[in-house]
Amino acid sequence: MPGIVHVVDDDASYLTTIQQLLEASGYRVAIYASAQQLLDQGPDESKGCILLDVRMPGLSGLELQQRLMQRGSTLPIIFLTAYADTGITVTAIKAGAEDFLIKPVDPDELLRAIARAMARHGNARALDGEVEVLRRRLLTLTPRQRQVFQIIVRGKTSKHAGRELGSSERTIKAHRRAIMEKFQIQSLVELVRIAERLGVLGATDEPAADA
Repeated sequence: MPGIVHVVDDDASYLTTIQQLLEASGYRVAIYASAQQLLDQGPDESKGCILLDVRMPGLSGLELQQRLMQRGSTLPIIFLTAYADTGITVTAIKAGAEDFLIKPVDPDELLRAIARAMARHGNARALDGEVEVLRRRLLTLTPRQRQVFQIIVRGKTSKHAGRELGSSERTIKAHRRAIMEKFQIQSLVELVRIAERLGVLGATDEPAADA
């Protein structure tokens, strides 16, 4: 299914025009006459993006961006404005805006911006899903396997891990094989990458060595 484009603008005629353009291009569209209306309804966080006017009565576009961030929304935001303002543009981009377009925007330019935003959001959600799978696999490790995991991904040998944990090298290697099976991987390199994605490794940790 195509993503949903959430369009927020206080100009009713502009909403109609944008809705017709996007629906003709195959997108599903949800329109909101104010920033507060979008907050009240709660946008679908599945694949999509937000087209957001900057200047509106009541809650402004920048204020809505902040509110959505506080709620943990991951929807990319493309700002639309009739007034070029470098300060506002910089503020919006620093806060994570996907793009900042000046009205009247060329339809092809707008559609390209939406396609980029949709692709980025879809990829981000896919990566989040992969990390969640890894977190669930991490939870299947026994307490001892978790200790071995944390040691070997920091470049320590099985012998070193055995000394640290008071176990034989053979036992550590058995734990390591079990860890690999639970994560469904074949190499230490893959295990280190998993540790990095899960935040187990910090910036000051040593690169992994052959255990």
